[in-house]
Parts: sequence; structure tokens; C-alpha cells
Amino acid sequence: LFLSCHISGIQMLSVQPDTKPKGCAGCNRKIKDRYLLKALDKYWHEDCLKCACCDCRLGEVGSTLYTKANLILCRRDYLRLFGVTGNCAACSKLIPAFEMVMRAKDNVYHLDCFACQLCNQRFCVGDKFFLKNNMILCQTDYEEGLMKEGYAPQVR
Repeated sequence: LFLSCHISGIQMLSVQPDTKPKGCAGCNRKIKDRYLLKALDKYWHEDCLKCACCDCRLGEVGSTLYTKANLILCRRDYLRLFGVTGNCAACSKLIPAFEMVMRAKDNVYHLDCFACQLCNQRFCVGDKFFLKNNMILCQTDYEEGLMKEGYAPQVR
């Protein structure tokens, strides 16, 4: 049996006083609050759109929700229940399904392990990194490696 996952956006909307109250998909009562949530093409009280596992209010934890097997879930619980775990390409230790990761081609890394594997320099947003022989390298180490091999990097 194949269970598909659906990722849906959550919008917070102001209730206009001159419109007819909408019915809540969670409790079936009219929404008379100042704000309502729109998700899965339905309207919800802020308190009624909750994760089926941890009961967190989905409008507060992000702008997306996950549905699978008739469950409405937050990202963390979706990944915990249905996510795939893997091993970090740098340290080889297990990465839990709910943990944030960095990817380079087919390799997956813990956030803390995503650094140059020669000088251990951590990368910041916008930094260039290179994947050579399955190793992550900073620009300096990559270019030094090219020089040792007799290739000059092309400067543009």
C-alpha cells in the first residue's frame, strides 16, 4: 500500500466583519474570531488546526502542514513518523529524520559536519564549496588542490 504525502500551505486571514461567518473544518462551529486559518482548501479556528501527534497549533509553528494516512501533522512529527533516516557523509553517524541537514549532490550531512574536510572551515550562507572525490572543500583548498595537480582554476 502506497501512502502519498501532501504538503499544504497555511494562510492566516483577517475575518471581514461584513462577511458571513465561515464554518471550521475542525469543530464545525462558525468562526467568529478576528483571524482564521485557511489550509487544505478549508477554514479553521487557530485552535482547531493542530498536529495529530503533538497537538501543536500549526498556524504558530510554520506556514506548512503535512497530511498522510488521514493525519494532519507538523513537519517534525511527519519526518519522525514517515521520514527517512540516513548517515552523514562526513562522520558516518546516523542523522535522525527530523533533523535539519545539508546536501551536496547525493551526500547528506549534519549541519555541524558541513565544513571543509581539510581545514574544517564552516560555511556561511553564500560561501562557495566544492565536492571533489566525495570530499567537501572550501574554495581555497579546492584551488590549492588544482594547483598541485597542475591545473590553474579559471578566474572569471
